[in-house]
Amino acid sequence: MRSNQVKSKIQSGDCSIGTFVFEFNTTGIGRLAAEAGAKFVIFDMEHTGWSVESIRMLIATTRCTDAIPMVRIPATEYHFIARVLDMGAMGIMIPMCESAAQAATLVASAKYPPLGRRGAAFTIAHDDYDSSDISQKIRTANSESLLIAQIETVAGLKCIDEIAATTGIDVLWVGQFDLSNSLGIPGQFDHPKFQAAIQEVLAAGKRHCKPVGYLAIDIQDGERLIDQGFRMIAYGGDLWLYQSALRTGLAALHKKSASVRDKS
Repeated sequence: MRSNQVKSKIQSGDCSIGTFVFEFNTTGIGRLAAEAGAKFVIFDMEHTGWSVESIRMLIATTRCTDAIPMVRIPATEYHFIARVLDMGAMGIMIPMCESAAQAATLVASAKYPPLGRRGAAFTIAHDDYDSSDISQKIRTANSESLLIAQIETVAGLKCIDEIAATTGIDVLWVGQFDLSNSLGIPGQFDHPKFQAAIQEVLAAGKRHCKPVGYLAIDIQDGERLIDQGFRMIAYGGDLWLYQSALRTGLAALHKKSASVRDKS
């Protein structure tokens, strides 16, 4: 079974940088991201409406790369957590984590006994159909899975220490849009209330030795986040990166076309 280089890297204090995928459910998207240098790819189920069949294909076509496939599930439910892990995901992100009990549900659903209650199925996708020792597979799966709790509500902030202290939670992840909405300042990421919330999450991560993650909207944003102490950065998402690159190229060519027309 694969080792999780992202988990080992961020737990050593280093930074791991990957990306989100929301739109392009193709057999090539994970490989494209890996070839571009993404160390992890988070496939989103919360906002996309993708079925487990789509997620299964995305995970399978990413596992052949060096990038670590992860999934943000739509809710903290056993059937989402265990199924995507069985399909080969090596990381799970839950949205709107608001209590230690919710964090504990993630851990219990993701880990095999004695650490949790994940149902046992082997020689399937998550262990690459390998028929070797089951006990070793259990130990490896329990140690290598990466569990991410998104902090994106006022309720989550109030319980940040309890969530961060939950054994088995590996990363605290700031969901900036929902967090700003919950704070009553939608999209105002420079607002003092939002910045204070960011510092609360970073401080909790430091107290409990848990790396903190964030979705960077551009390069400058990502650089600032690294300077602030974030250690797991998703650089944009497929749809926004495509649109931004296309917009830049089209604008340049439209400008060139107009200048040629004006000279004629």
